[in-house]
Amino acid sequence: MEQNILSQPEISPLEHEVLEEYERLANNMKQLAAVLDGLASSPSIEILDGLRDLERKASLAFTLLKTSVYSIVLQQEYGEG
Repeated sequence: MEQNILSQPEISPLEHEVLEEYERLANNMKQLAAVLDGLASSPSIEILDGLRDLERKASLAFTLLKTSVYSIVLQQEYGEG
């Protein structure tokens, strides 16, 4: 916060304390925003590895589902023919 605002004589000690606390809060929020921006711009290796593993598992489940459906269709065709 600007030093001239905090040094004005018409500001009570309580108001001065509140303004200082708001200044600390604003600085903490700026630091948090910078950290979150850094995290958002470069995903961690663990997250990427987890997503790759999830993609492999989903692909395997989809392949098994297609195989199962194909098997059911073939069984129905042989049963009718």
